[in-house]
Amino acid sequence: MTDAVARLADVKGNIAAAEREANRPAGSATLVAVSKTFGEGDIRPVIGAGQRVFGENRVQEAQSKWPALRAEFPDLELHLIGPLQSNKAKEAVALFDVIETVDREKIAAELAKEMRKQGKALRVYVQVNTGSEPQKAGIEPREAVAFVQRCRDVHGLAIEGLMCIPPADENPGPHFALLEKLAREADVEKLSMGMSGDYELAIAFGATSVRVGSAIFGAR
Repeated sequence: MTDAVARLADVKGNIAAAEREANRPAGSATLVAVSKTFGEGDIRPVIGAGQRVFGENRVQEAQSKWPALRAEFPDLELHLIGPLQSNKAKEAVALFDVIETVDREKIAAELAKEMRKQGKALRVYVQVNTGSEPQKAGIEPREAVAFVQRCRDVHGLAIEGLMCIPPADENPGPHFALLEKLAREADVEKLSMGMSGDYELAIAFGATSVRVGSAIFGAR
């Protein structure tokens, strides 16, 4: 057993315990294993241990390793969890199953256009900048509900959830609570929140998926 496989088992056990603690059904929080900066050799043992949902930050990096893995393991699900540039929309739609980082009109329009061209219906999340950090991607919380509605009405995107990355130096709890509130107001069911240091807390606040990288693959 590799170190990553052992850590994966620990993370899955922690998720199950957090679900029980929150009186949530087993399996209600999906683990997205964040494999950015790790190569095919690091990822294969984790796939072999049964993990099927992965997250990548950059389209170009994902293109270098996932097409071959997906051909071999067709049941894999791949999430884009990093910022998307509009000139990468074509490649993103071709490769990913879920885009978690829609945060502006131009990206929504480009994704919708590419999905029509390619005959694909990707699952889409809107990223919310819950801390209003100027250096961070994401729509402002006060604009999030209206933006979700525009994505649906104007661009025809099936927005299924919201995603956030709380400020690193703040208690993430209030940010998770805000995202859950916005999701209810926007009538979306999914909440992508929680990373290696706080995924158990995120589950207590209703996360339906947690994005865990270093706690599985180790330090980058």
